[in-house]
Amino acid sequence: MEKVTADLKGADFEKKLVWKTNEGFKVKPFYRMEDLEGLKTTDSLPGEFPYLRGTKKDNVWLVRQNIQVECPKEANTKALDILNKGVDSLGFSIKGKDVNAELIDTLLNGICADCVELNFSTCQNHVVELAKLLVAYFEKKNYDVTKLQGSINHDYFNKMLTKGKEKENFAQTVKDLVDAIKPLPFYRVIAVNALTLNNAGAYISQELGYALAWGNEYLNMLVEAGVPANLAAKKIKFNFGISSNYFMEIAKFRAARMLWANIVSEYSPICNRDCPNKAEDEECRCAAKMKIHAETSTFNLTMFDAHVNMLRTQTEAMSAALAGVDSLTVTPFDKAYQTPDEFSERIARNQQLLLKEESNFDKVVDPSAGSYYIENLTASIAQQAWNIFLKVENEGGFYAAVKAGSVQADINQSGKARLAAVSSRKEILLGTNQFPNFTEKAGEKRPVEKKCCCSSSNSCEATVPVLNLDRAASEFEALRLQTETSGRQPKAFMLTIGNLAMRQARAQFSCNFLACAGYEVIDNLGFETVEEGVAAAMEAKADIVVLCSSDDEYAEYAIPAFKAVNNRAIFIVAGAPACMDMLKENGIENFIHVRVNVLDTLKEYNAKLGIK
Repeated sequence: MEKVTADLKGADFEKKLVWKTNEGFKVKPFYRMEDLEGLKTTDSLPGEFPYLRGTKKDNVWLVRQNIQVECPKEANTKALDILNKGVDSLGFSIKGKDVNAELIDTLLNGICADCVELNFSTCQNHVVELAKLLVAYFEKKNYDVTKLQGSINHDYFNKMLTKGKEKENFAQTVKDLVDAIKPLPFYRVIAVNALTLNNAGAYISQELGYALAWGNEYLNMLVEAGVPANLAAKKIKFNFGISSNYFMEIAKFRAARMLWANIVSEYSPICNRDCPNKAEDEECRCAAKMKIHAETSTFNLTMFDAHVNMLRTQTEAMSAALAGVDSLTVTPFDKAYQTPDEFSERIARNQQLLLKEESNFDKVVDPSAGSYYIENLTASIAQQAWNIFLKVENEGGFYAAVKAGSVQADINQSGKARLAAVSSRKEILLGTNQFPNFTEKAGEKRPVEKKCCCSSSNSCEATVPVLNLDRAASEFEALRLQTETSGRQPKAFMLTIGNLAMRQARAQFSCNFLACAGYEVIDNLGFETVEEGVAAAMEAKADIVVLCSSDDEYAEYAIPAFKAVNNRAIFIVAGAPACMDMLKENGIENFIHVRVNVLDTLKEYNAKLGIK
């Protein structure tokens, strides 16, 4: 610390080197062994309560791929195919009107249900029926039910958050569903889809804090309905998203298991069998194990330069794998603009297989344990999430908070803040708001529109506030599509002059800046005079002329260049020179630099160019 303080030469340590996270806590630039003192996160081993280091003694996770069931025979053929390509967990999404015994027979034909995890989702009105059909199917096939693993993704609160719709007697549906699935002891049928919060732009502590309150609401509901606490807890499954905040996502999953274990423990679940994991007071420790499925976020997926999405999803998958999740889905890179094709689905599968088979991520349990940094992140995220959990409980529980709209308001505010951060480049989306592909065209590609799954338009009317699920890149994509579909591509000409290093740096900055709107950018090696540069710009039929030089030289070059352009193009100065006020007094209005809002500025230029 003495060395760092000396090197700062009087600068404020807190302002210069301490990271103030969006989660509400501070991260130091370095940690030492003494920073672990007093942390309870280092007290347990993998597979031991409170499961911070994992609910099992290995790090094997299931590779999951989801299938939308339009035709059960085709879905079955696809499932059998991908089971031979590395998948060991399947997710089937079935339309409610199609749920029947014949569909289940066709869908699962040839699939060894005791060798693969099977997950299902359908309309809320048909989940109990689906559960009964699955039980009947497995009994008919004489399966050993103790070897069957899977889930039904029933989540009433997710419907409220995304559709704004309430349903009567939902507590009874939850109870009936748990009763219907009893013959399948390892099937979880109540889902906490915190993934939705992640896709809405929630911060990590928010996703975790609300997920805990979400799960606790279901747990409390079941216990009050007469379901034993140990059984109720074993029927809940958590579906989390994964953002690109690499180390903090690792910490999130570690903190999640610990906090959920402590919540379940408060219900005093009793173990009724001879189990080595039973506590001395007969408490069922197995009930406290959080079952986690993780899925890479759609919030940061982009339509332009879409292959960069593979870089994002790969680091996200790494976070989840290192953190010890039970199963994982990598979102195909093209999901933002089309139904994923065979190539993108294969890549998504192989991204996980690479982590397993080539990088050996499944061979080491909780490799982040003991890291001074990650252990402190785990404790900090746990504290912030716990504060959110307590706040929701004080408001009357998760259902009351969702009905009042406080959860939606909090998440939407965070999403709005993140969209603002993207628009000003405080949050980078490579290929969209920074370093775009200059020559890329969208062509027929368009962002996938959100559709209501309801059968009638009237049933889509929201009665409670909903989450905003716009992706981070959505506004930049709309802007670039506006340019592309206008029928003309504006030309932005770099008038580079003066100091070589500065003109090159500012030209590169300006090209990246203006290409975000889909403009054609024309860089240059340099001009001897501004008149020569302006003449070349006019010859190139430039719509925008950007003066690129050093701050000192702008006082000499800017006004003559502006006058030479003479309103024949938008004139921009690259930078924020000390002489800016003087330049403004002479009529120069446009300056681009790191402190301007990229999105708003480009929208303004589109308006000036008549692009609507």
